[in-house]
Amino acid sequence: MPATSVIGAQWGDEGKGKIIDLIADRADVVVRFQGGANAGHTVIVDGEKFVFHLLPSGVLHEGKLNVVGNGVVVDPTVLLDELEQFESRGLKLRDRLLLSGAAHCVMPYHRVIDGLQEGEKAGVKIGTTGRGIGPAYADKANRCGIRLWDLIDESRLRVRIQANVSEINRFIVAVHGADPLEADAIFEVAREQGRRLAPMVKETGAFLRRLLAEGKHVFFEGAQGVMLDLDHGTYPYVTSSNADSLGIAAGAAVPPAAVGHQIGVAKAYCTRVGSGPFPSELHDELGEKIREAGGEFGATTGRPRRCGWFDVLAARYSAQLCGFGGLALTKLDVLSGMGEIGLVVGYDIEGLGRVDEYPVDTHLIERAKPIIETFPGWTEDIRDVRSFDDLPANCQSFIDQICDRVGVSWELISVGPGRESTIIRSVA
Repeated sequence: MPATSVIGAQWGDEGKGKIIDLIADRADVVVRFQGGANAGHTVIVDGEKFVFHLLPSGVLHEGKLNVVGNGVVVDPTVLLDELEQFESRGLKLRDRLLLSGAAHCVMPYHRVIDGLQEGEKAGVKIGTTGRGIGPAYADKANRCGIRLWDLIDESRLRVRIQANVSEINRFIVAVHGADPLEADAIFEVAREQGRRLAPMVKETGAFLRRLLAEGKHVFFEGAQGVMLDLDHGTYPYVTSSNADSLGIAAGAAVPPAAVGHQIGVAKAYCTRVGSGPFPSELHDELGEKIREAGGEFGATTGRPRRCGWFDVLAARYSAQLCGFGGLALTKLDVLSGMGEIGLVVGYDIEGLGRVDEYPVDTHLIERAKPIIETFPGWTEDIRDVRSFDDLPANCQSFIDQICDRVGVSWELISVGPGRESTIIRSVA
């Protein structure tokens, strides 16, 4: 069962969109398996910028089928807006987009709850996007969520919305003093959205399993990154789904053996959005220089990203947890012109001393101080380089250092934002 998956190896925003776009051309079907509209991919094709929130990146390739799996929480408003934006640019999507009926919906009341609750989660401010993702996944776990199957069935949609809104109103009025929500108004909007999305809603799990059995190349794309995974990231400063490859089988309804060859995507440095420990963070002008040179502002939120050196411990943890078969190293061009470039090769943790393996306990990571090794940089502009051997010697050495220490060889190196600005060794 041939398949390929692309997983973020850091805290998200690694440049997965470009890598996904490159590999999607080789696939028969592209599957988004987790997350919601709080994530974004940016792809630049012939100088034209495309920003994704829910749609799989395969939509840019004519003839490719695209699937939104049951592990995704779908905001119908965002999805319909995104469809309209892409179709206004000449892309025909609705005949090659399938939505799992088992995918849960982000409803308007989820966004309200998200905004009211932020900062009250066990006294921890998570730094959410406020887009209702966490509350939608919470309803899924509480077994009161609304799935796309419900959205396209008016009779059960009305009953479920009325029950949920009645419960939510008691909470937001009594606890937060907020105005009650109107169930009928929410239903009317949701009913119309369900009518528009209904032709694309299918039982996608059986469909994908059949394609895999037929030997079709299925490509799984994730959002966020391993360090934001609900179970394996820097909890509680994480997203609300399994953003690593362990979430593919559950989020796409395929057997674990179908996950296939995994490519971990990592920037040549690190970034993080929102709250939470980030040992490699640069709190000086150099961090700001990287942010400006790399355009490190969220594709979905526009929030500035915290920037730091490449963290070997975090990347190695991700590679070992997921079983990466190769690395895609992105944004190497951002480091051009720096006299010295750092790698975080260990942590100094009070009470423990030097630590060379990533500690999963967030409390330990919060106390970690980075141990940094520096390497000579390069001054050359590498954006037009298309061969590893043509990269500056110091650049080659830096890449080798990353791969040797992470324990995974590189497959793709991105030296610029466009599709063409890529050095490719191999793609499964």
